[in-house]
Parts: sequence; C-alpha cells; structure tokens
Amino acid sequence: MSTILAAPANAGSLDFSLAQQLTVIALCALTAFISHLALAVFNDGVRPFLLDFIQGRTTRSATTAVSFGLSAGFIFGLGAPMALSTGVLNPWLLFLPTDILGLLSPKKWLAPILGGAWGAVVVFGLNGANDVAGDLPVDFLTAMQQMSTPILFLFTLFPVLAITKQFGRGWGAVAGVVELALVVLTMKVWPNMFAGALAMAVGVLMLIALAVSKDLKQRKLDKEASAHTPPVDPAVAADDPMASLFSASAARLRRHLPLFMLLGAGVAVLAQSHIFGGGEATSFLIAKGDYAEAAQVDFYRVFGFIPLIATTALASGAYGIAGFTFVYPIGYLMPNPYVAALAGAAVFAVEVLALSYIGRLLGRLPTVRDSSEHLRSAITDTLQLAILFGSLMAANAMGGGLGILVVGGLYLLNEAMGRPVVRMAAAPAAVLVGGVVLNVLYWLDLFTPITS
Repeated sequence: MSTILAAPANAGSLDFSLAQQLTVIALCALTAFISHLALAVFNDGVRPFLLDFIQGRTTRSATTAVSFGLSAGFIFGLGAPMALSTGVLNPWLLFLPTDILGLLSPKKWLAPILGGAWGAVVVFGLNGANDVAGDLPVDFLTAMQQMSTPILFLFTLFPVLAITKQFGRGWGAVAGVVELALVVLTMKVWPNMFAGALAMAVGVLMLIALAVSKDLKQRKLDKEASAHTPPVDPAVAADDPMASLFSASAARLRRHLPLFMLLGAGVAVLAQSHIFGGGEATSFLIAKGDYAEAAQVDFYRVFGFIPLIATTALASGAYGIAGFTFVYPIGYLMPNPYVAALAGAAVFAVEVLALSYIGRLLGRLPTVRDSSEHLRSAITDTLQLAILFGSLMAANAMGGGLGILVVGGLYLLNEAMGRPVVRMAAAPAAVLVGGVVLNVLYWLDLFTPITS
C-alpha cells in the first residue's frame, strides 16, 4: 500500500528556521507592494476588477472591498486549516491577505510594512496556535490529517472528469479505466511512489492530445473554407480594441520585468524551502517529503490555469503573484535556494515576455483553451468532494457520530444560508469550529473524547 496513507511526517510542525521566517516575511512584504501597484494579485477573481482601478474608474477602497469579499473565506476556511493540519504554508494563507493589504494601503511605503507584518503573524503566530490546539482534550488538528487520503486519491481523477465533460462519456470511460489500472499498477510495483502520479500524467496527456487533435482538424477545415471567402480588411483588424488593450497590458507588465523577476525568485526560494505547498494535495505531499510527486501534481495543475491567467493578465494589465505557477514545481526540485532564485527569476522573465505570444496562440487553439476551463472545473469538483469527505473523516476521528453531526451540520447550514463561506472552505472551517464545540462540551462534562 502506498505510504501516502500514513500521516504527514511533519504535520502540525510550524517551527520554522530563521532563514525560513525571513523568507516568508520578505516575500509577503514584496507581494503586498506589488499588489499595491496593481501589478499582480493572487486571486484570479480579483484580477479582472483591477483594470478599472488602474484606469482610475474605481477607488482603492472599493477594489479592496472586492478583494476581501472574494478572499476571506479561502484565507480562514482553507488556508489556515490546511497550514495547521499539514505544517506546510500555502498561497491562500500568504498571498490572499497580501492582496488585500497591498490594495488597502494608501501609501506605497506602507504596503510592504503591512505585508511583512502579516508574514510575521503567520510564522510566529501559527506555531503558538498549533501548540495550544495540540494541548486540548479534543485535538482537532491531528484529526484533520485524515483529509490527506481522500484529497490525494480523489484529486487523481480530475483529468477523467475533464475528458468526460469535454469529449463525452466514451473517452471519459477510457480515461477512467486507464487511470484506475495505472493507480493499481503503481501501488503494486512502486509502493513508495504517490499512486496517482502516473495516472494523472497520462490523463492530462490524453486530454491535451484530444484537444490538439480536434483543433488541428478544425484549422484544416477552416483553411479549406477560407480559400472560398474574401480576405479580412487589414484596417479592420488593426482597429480591434481588444488587441489594443492586450498590447498595452503586455507592455505595462514588461516595463516592470525586474520586479517580476524578483517576485519569481522569492516564490521559488519559498518553494525550495519545503515549508510551502502550492495546492491542497501538494501540501500533504510536501509534508511527507515527497517533493518529486508534489512537483508533478502542481505541474499538471498548470495546464488548467495558463489560459485563465494569460487572458486576465492581458485584459487587466495585472499578472498572477505566482505567474502560471510553473515556479512551484521548479522550486520544489531545486538543490538550494540560490539556484532556486535564479530559476524562479528566469521563469517569470520568460512568462512575462511571452505573454502576448501565449495570448495569440490560445486564440488559435480554442479547444485547448476550453480544456483548461474543464480542467479547472474538474479540479474544483474533485477537491470539493475530497475535502468534504476528508472533513467528515476528521470529524469522526475527533468526535465519532457527534463530531459528524456537528461538522456535517455546520456544512449543511452554510449551504442553506446561501454559502457565506465558499463551499471549498466550508468543510475545513466546520472542522475547526466543531473542534472548539467538542472541547467546550468536554469542559461542561457533556462529551468524552475518543481515544485512539
């Protein structure tokens, strides 16, 4: 059986070295500064709103309110619980708050101070919170480690869902059978390897191959059809307002290339320190020390986000804090922070300089562009189920049936109230609240903790 089933080796350990603490603080200061300049934010939902802010059609306070509204649930419902349960930091905990603090800051010099202060709160405060929670009679943070198995294994299926949604049940069934066979083979032949790594690789390659094949066929048909239609007036194409906007946005980002290279270096160094994971599944793999598998998982995720990040960056003039996120897997695999810094800077330089070309390429490959939408949707679907199931497993571990009642009840209440906490974050947040409730019941002598 794969070693993934075991609890993360450093789960719950948030005792960072001085170098790691300084890296987190410095990077949070830098990301807040970049957010203040509206050059980049982490939240993909906020980026489209930045065009109005950049062009002066909306205020800083209004943009900050949008950022807070779209980010708060992920910070406290997903970022904090994942960090506490794995002992690994994540982008929701680090970069969503610095989005908000950077936009909030009225002065350029104040933004990095606020961002650095948040970094200090994270590296110094989380360990104290973890120690306090670990001393409670109901240790809900250890129980949350139950989330690792469903997250890792169900996440493996996201390419199957994407293929099914885009290319139909037949191809979806083929992908499902292939992935299942590869998972079983990996568990049997390579038991120390993450069982879903090979399956995910093949699934993503199948999706890309199907999409590229369809686009090439369509382009051949379009070329044959265009031979019988009059050419487009070049003057009309030159007056395309979207092309003009994309060109201006790309030029704006290129003007700040040195700052983006510094950002890429910082993110890569943080990833190389192995106290940071770029995703839910990745956090558990990093916690176990499975850095190569973590790099694979985050590499596959990239294909679901390139079109989204590229198009929103070109439309708004603001990039992503982690770029296309290639910097995550590269950072995990670097031998030392110096090489990681050089690699991260180079990756961001290539991404920013190639942004216009990528935008044009995606325009010529509509099926591939649609594949990224299906990938993101599939990632969300698999993780929502995995996180909910894992949260109920955690609830059972810390409180049996009563724990499931409290945590499941809070999740259902959130649904009935119109999801004030986003669905992805609602279940982990319910585990934290449920853990507090069970401890209160223990102190009232109304509940006896489950002994392992």
